[in-house]
Amino acid sequence: MSTHRLAVIDMDRCVGCQSCMFACNRRHGSGGLARTAIHISSVGGIERGFSVRVCRACRDPPCADACPNTALLKREGGGVKLNPKLCTGCKSCIDACLIQAVSWDTEKNLLIICIYCGICAKYCPYQVIELQDIKTVI
Repeated sequence: MSTHRLAVIDMDRCVGCQSCMFACNRRHGSGGLARTAIHISSVGGIERGFSVRVCRACRDPPCADACPNTALLKREGGGVKLNPKLCTGCKSCIDACLIQAVSWDTEKNLLIICIYCGICAKYCPYQVIELQDIKTVI
């Protein structure tokens, strides 16, 4: 099994359509944006562009180091994998993420973090992001 990460290929292509966010949320079986692991925000609209925040699969993830219960396990090659049974909701990982790519599901009372499935990249009509095999980029 290969290890993947999401990469922002060209932020200038992003028009803020949020298709990636809707696709990510949809894998939880519901519409909307409440449970998305990727976040698009305006830094001034079409004229100034948009920001794309998604887990970048850090080699030494500070979110995992901050978890007192080892609910976030470091993946080989970078990034983390969540063990929801060990998450107590302390949210230390959210504060520790340098790019603010970790969020919280208030309904399920559980961490939301990228699982590196690539569904967001598949539904991005402008090829802003792509799922990469970590072995090819390291």
